Amino acid sequence: MNHILKTLIPLGAVAFFCFILWVIYLANTGQNSVFFQFVASIPYGDKLGHFCLFGLLTLATNLAFRFKAFQFYSIKLFLGTILVSSFVIIEEFSQYFIPNRSFDLIDLSADFVGIVFFTFVTSYLNKMTLRSKKALSNDI
Repeated sequence: MNHILKTLIPLGAVAFFCFILWVIYLANTGQNSVFFQFVASIPYGDKLGHFCLFGLLTLATNLAFRFKAFQFYSIKLFLGTILVSSFVIIEEFSQYFIPNRSFDLIDLSADFVGIVFFTFVTSYLNKMTLRSKKALSNDI
């Protein structure tokens, strides 16, 4: 079962990233979709979408990289968080140069609130995983 999860989680993260790339492509080319109509029907749906899409991508990427992290002074930085943050910055600022798009600081803020929130979720899951591994090793 563990081997299956080690394969499915990275595949799921890649699939989710491809979905986000598709959404970005649709937005960049000015195309409409059922997805955009659904998001528009929800109050603050666009901002909630930014929060969820990039937050969940952060969680999926951190899980796919098995909580790989770096220490920066006293802060633990997860590799997935760094990668998604870099992608978000490039993607949001690139909108300034795309005719159908416009840079929006509030969208960027919603992205980062989602990234930070799901980084805390990642940290919690990492602690739970380490505790269960420690408990397993103590039982042996």
